[in-house]
Amino acid sequence: MTLVDVSGLDVHYGDLQVLWDISLEVREEDSVVSIVGPNGAGKTTLLKTLSGILTPTNGSVEVLGQDVSRVPSDEIVERGFVQVSEERNLFGDLSVEANLRMGSFTKRENFAENRDMVFEMFPVLEDRRDKNARTLSGGEQQMLAIGRGLMAEPEVLAFDEPSNALAPQLAEQVFETIEEISDDVTVILVEQHVDRALQLADRGYLLENGRIETEGSGAELLESDAIKEGYLRG
Repeated sequence: MTLVDVSGLDVHYGDLQVLWDISLEVREEDSVVSIVGPNGAGKTTLLKTLSGILTPTNGSVEVLGQDVSRVPSDEIVERGFVQVSEERNLFGDLSVEANLRMGSFTKRENFAENRDMVFEMFPVLEDRRDKNARTLSGGEQQMLAIGRGLMAEPEVLAFDEPSNALAPQLAEQVFETIEEISDDVTVILVEQHVDRALQLADRGYLLENGRIETEGSGAELLESDAIKEGYLRG
């Protein structure tokens, strides 16, 4: 079963085209699909388009067989696609638990069960459940952003640069968490650490200058000249 099907996608910012003819798919059997490439390649723009924040100029995006190319982002969440953005977009003056409640707007009836699942995954969040989000460390805020995404019970959970600004040890904890999540939820991973992203990936795409240049399994991309020469030197 295809969970996400992108076909012929063009995206502009005003008169500036940033994505050209993007086609990719995320299948149910894929635990992790990684999208890698340099800064400015269009990776974040692609995720924003998949999640309904941006509207494509041409092409289509289907989630679970339904065209969502021009569907509001909250409806896309209801249909099973959730993004954890690089900025995290937490409500700093709300408590940890209140932030989790905000993430459960499509699954209010399951709030307590899903909250307890998040607390089991991230015990530090349970310890700080009554603290405002802005008082958390960077690593704790990333945990909260991930937990809030899980509250919507997504079929697909997309991460935009989840290791950004984290110390190496914390970044590795995030990757281990993503690997754990991918046992139950299909993950789309946009990540600056190309080697780690492709190690996790069942399927990968190399995006450069707004175009998909290479695709294949994560293992295939790790062995490709394009990845070795452009991203893994040293």
